[in-house]
Amino acid sequence: MAGEQSMHGEVPLSALQASIRHYVRYALGKEWQHLSGAELFRAVALAVRDRLVDRMLATEARYRQAHAKRLYYLSIEFLMGRSLSNNLYNLGLFDLCQEALRTLGVDLAMVEESERDAALGNGGLGRLAACFLDSLATLDMPGYGYGIHYEYGLFQQEISNGYQQERPDHWLAAGTTREIERIDEACLIPVYGRNEHALDRDGQYKPMWLDWKILIGVPYDMPIVGYGGRTVNYLRLYSARSSAEFDMQIFNAGDYIKAVEQKIASETITKVLYPSDTVEAGQELRLIQEYFLVACAIRDIVKRYLQTHTTFDAFSSQVAIQLNDTHPAVTVAELMRVLIDENDLPWERAWEITQATLGYTNHTLMPEAQERWSIALFEHVLPRHLQIIGEINRRFLDYVTLVWPGEHERLQRMAILTESEPKQVRMGHLAIVGSHAVNGVSALHTELVKTALVPDFFQLWPERFNNKTNGITQRRWLLQANPLLAQCLTNTIGDAWITDLDALQALEPAAQDAGLQQEFRRIKRANKERLAKVIRELTRVTVDPDALFDVQVKRIHEYKRQLLNVLHIIHEYLCLIEEHQAPTVPRTYIFAGKAAPGYWAAKQIIKLINNVGRVINTDARVHGQLRVVFLPDYRVSLAEKIIPAADLSEQISTAGTEASGTSNMKFALNGALTIGTLDGANIEIREAVGAENIFIFGLQAQEIHTLHAQGIYQPREHYVRHPALQRVLDALYADRFCPHEPGLFRWIYHTL
Repeated sequence: MAGEQSMHGEVPLSALQASIRHYVRYALGKEWQHLSGAELFRAVALAVRDRLVDRMLATEARYRQAHAKRLYYLSIEFLMGRSLSNNLYNLGLFDLCQEALRTLGVDLAMVEESERDAALGNGGLGRLAACFLDSLATLDMPGYGYGIHYEYGLFQQEISNGYQQERPDHWLAAGTTREIERIDEACLIPVYGRNEHALDRDGQYKPMWLDWKILIGVPYDMPIVGYGGRTVNYLRLYSARSSAEFDMQIFNAGDYIKAVEQKIASETITKVLYPSDTVEAGQELRLIQEYFLVACAIRDIVKRYLQTHTTFDAFSSQVAIQLNDTHPAVTVAELMRVLIDENDLPWERAWEITQATLGYTNHTLMPEAQERWSIALFEHVLPRHLQIIGEINRRFLDYVTLVWPGEHERLQRMAILTESEPKQVRMGHLAIVGSHAVNGVSALHTELVKTALVPDFFQLWPERFNNKTNGITQRRWLLQANPLLAQCLTNTIGDAWITDLDALQALEPAAQDAGLQQEFRRIKRANKERLAKVIRELTRVTVDPDALFDVQVKRIHEYKRQLLNVLHIIHEYLCLIEEHQAPTVPRTYIFAGKAAPGYWAAKQIIKLINNVGRVINTDARVHGQLRVVFLPDYRVSLAEKIIPAADLSEQISTAGTEASGTSNMKFALNGALTIGTLDGANIEIREAVGAENIFIFGLQAQEIHTLHAQGIYQPREHYVRHPALQRVLDALYADRFCPHEPGLFRWIYHTL
């Protein structure tokens, strides 16, 4: 197997072909000449998985021999995208597989397109987690992801008459080759029940959690290979099963329907990413989902540790657990419960271990994303955990009182359990109190966490707060997504950049080389031609690859300001048709992104983008100077086609609202220029590329804070003073872009 990494040579080529043919016959039960693209993908993926498993087992043996400390990354999302190409590149088998299939009469590109994206995430939070796993394996670090094995992803987005329509994203419908089911490692997870106050044999208070219902967590391992193929870690995803196929007591009593309903209810927990929390049942499902992830992970982590240890003395020196945002924050209470209730550790020792083991990443300053749970709901679902959180809160507030005696308002601000109605559990506070390290995800964001989000905690523990600017893996977002540019870079400066991105600085002396510039333009043109074909297939809109591709792709959210972009497009359009003032160069505006199903304003912005596009794209007076397209169902595999083709990257969130951003990095890595605000990682990108190579506009975060504090912002004054802005808003009010749906966009006029 090791010889296969040497790329070509008769034996490895024939071995890979034989392996693919083996799976065609014995896994699919087919003859070679009767295969669909999906079946070919399955056979190739299984052949590649064999090689992954060999190296995964070798990796595990190496870690055990070294008694390596292990990192466990807990995240509600892992936006993995497709796996086959990534695995082939990192194993060093891409060219070999391409050749093996070519000689069998098959195009690898066609096989790659047959793979469905793994629908395990939504946005930057999940994609960051996926990039981390790639980097950990590439650095030969023992790092593992823990997540949920969602049966359905967020949703598939379709556009109907300009409106977003949500469809189920059943990514597992045809099965998957990327995982290994570990039914033998299933774990039992208690939920609901009640607390009973009792004493142990020594007369010490020993509360008991009784009458719980049992869920079963079944793990699925997705191998994660680092570049070079030496290290293969894994992402472990848990699926919920009912504790018995049926409750036989109910079944035997004749209530078959009730027995089936109980089974279905248990397995609903891992059906879908982010069930709606607009109703109480949805909130309960979300809380159980987050707890289920945490409980399965802690069970597994503790079990693995105890295989080689008899006490918990070395736990925090052998185990690191990172909480990716507040979704897994209940880890603090669950680890305490396992240490105290199941392993008889005294509170103080358990708390010392918990804090030393856990780290917490904050991902947002948005108030709606600061997770809080009703105390009543928490007590109903997790009574023992609420009791533990109550004790953590009591001891923490006692400590705060010692530091700042008599400061009752500060106590209320810092409490994990609020006293105000409705009484709530603040999950961010729980994560901070229970961790030894707290990080933001860009320099600006971390500063705002310390000064605006939780300044009291920063004053109490300044040493705990640090910055870890988000990142991306160049192996996915350049080597794989943009192979033409990747080859050009390697030809120019060598391939060290694939594992050390700082090596790209070697390009600077060659930047003025006319031949390199010409090659870069040729590659960008080829990528734009590829995207133009995708746009035509998805939207039936024809775009010119020679136009400037101006791209904004990300979740649709008011703070990300897709609306500001659309207002600018309307301005360009009105200048063109009313004043015959053409844009400097022909420009194609490209949007993609999903709006949360319950987010009305975001869905209206999608409708506006599509309506503005329909008007502009069908107006003969435009003469191809402007085009607007919205690409449906944004996902990793679509991003891999959009980003290499972009000329201009729109990163225009209001300063102080975007924690970091990673699409800004992906675009910059692929040679797009950035227009943006001084927000998130845009600040660090400007430092890296130089202020002359980025377009920055707008107020800075501190200026916006001052404006809010002074209460002097009067939006109508801007409307009155700026005729161009007035014309754009009046066009929205006058139904210019919704003649058949009068009044549809007037809410925008009134809101602004």
